[in-house]
Amino acid sequence: MTRVSREFGNTMQKEAVSAVSADVIFASSRFPNYKIGANNQIVDAKEDPKVLTMKEVVARETALLLEQQKRLSVRDLASKFEKGLAAAAKLSEEARLREAASLEKHVLLKKLRDALEYLKGRVAGRNKDDVEEAIAMVEALAVQLTQREGELLQEKTEVKKLANFLKQASEDAKKLVDEERAHARAEIESARAAVQRVEEAVQEQEKISRASGKQDLEELMKEVQEARRIKMLHQPSKVMDMEHELHALRIQLAEKSKHSLLLQKELARSKRMEKTISHIYELGGTETLGSYLRIKPCSDIAPELSECSIQWYRISSETSKKELILGASKSVYAPEPFDVGRILQVEIIYDGQLIVLTTAGAIDPAAGLGNYVEALVRKHDIEFNVVVSQMNGADHPSESIHVLHVGKMRMKLCKGKTTIVKEYYSSSMQLCGVRGGGNAAAQALFWQAKKGFSVVLAFESERERNAAIMLARRFAFDCNIMLAGPDGGSSIGTK
Repeated sequence: MTRVSREFGNTMQKEAVSAVSADVIFASSRFPNYKIGANNQIVDAKEDPKVLTMKEVVARETALLLEQQKRLSVRDLASKFEKGLAAAAKLSEEARLREAASLEKHVLLKKLRDALEYLKGRVAGRNKDDVEEAIAMVEALAVQLTQREGELLQEKTEVKKLANFLKQASEDAKKLVDEERAHARAEIESARAAVQRVEEAVQEQEKISRASGKQDLEELMKEVQEARRIKMLHQPSKVMDMEHELHALRIQLAEKSKHSLLLQKELARSKRMEKTISHIYELGGTETLGSYLRIKPCSDIAPELSECSIQWYRISSETSKKELILGASKSVYAPEPFDVGRILQVEIIYDGQLIVLTTAGAIDPAAGLGNYVEALVRKHDIEFNVVVSQMNGADHPSESIHVLHVGKMRMKLCKGKTTIVKEYYSSSMQLCGVRGGGNAAAQALFWQAKKGFSVVLAFESERERNAAIMLARRFAFDCNIMLAGPDGGSSIGTK
């Protein structure tokens, strides 16, 4: 095998390297990506599909900028264009650096090829074939490098176009911003001048109005005084007549004042007497559904209630109608659901004197009763344990437990398996709270099932008594029947 002399390196340095032609087209901006396979063959590596080329990056950025141009404000648009211009300048600088690097690559390839050509003439045999293969590889690399540089030049041209476009757009945006700013400043100055003119005009108008109003008032006062003086000079008799009339009116007013004082004293004396009479009784108890009200004497001179005539009324808080509560003529009365929201009044008559007591306000509903009734309405038949205290107006001695059935269409009273009465809702049926009966009145109700049969039922609690009344009236109303007491809610007058 032929040995290579040491003069080879010096010879390579002394060889004159021809300059790369200016017409060379650089096809790419990077060194070729290849691998050396078997027998020293060059194998091209596949491009990574995820890596975008410079052309694609520039195109995408341009599209994004054009799309955002319609949505940005003038100031933001100018900022974006300035950033794009800086990016374009940066890309141009990178392209210039790549071009210089590509030129160095061509120079190196040229030197390498000349060295291989020189080596080819110095060797023989298999080494010569290897050198020829190396020369072929270098030529292939040069071809690939040329193609890559061509692509780089094309991208460089596009980058220059984009830079020019962004520069022009940035200048236009700055110009538009300056125009809008100048226009806004002009409008602000115009508005300020207009406001100042209006303020000056208002102040001037106020000054003029004050001066003119003061002058007019002074002139008017002078005219009135002058007119009075002239009238006094020319009509003295009328002035004297007016003075006599005023004196007579003063005398009459003094007499009327004395008479008014006498009337006021008499009225106060009468009120004190009425107050003394009306305060010999008072209403005791809680003014709510589920309790009872009682007339209580609060003075030693109060007559016995058994010697008085008593009558209870309910008064509507809206229409002020006074409704007679038939049968409520005892000293104790337990409000029923009809009384909720109404004022109760009792009249006591003794020896021709009328004493009226009224609740402080309307009767309040029982807490939780509405929800309890709504839960029972969902059932078809509701049962209540009761005790019959009266039947057809006579006391019932038995205290055995009965069951009152309140249904959608009818009511039924049973004792064990025996049905005492069963009636459908009708106009002859009556149902209300017991009107009297002492402390147990809040737990009892009166039921007239039909003509000739009535009972007074005592419940286990006030809540069940009121719930039974509300359920029966609600089911009867669904059957177009108004279920009430003997009075039927009739009005006897207006207060």
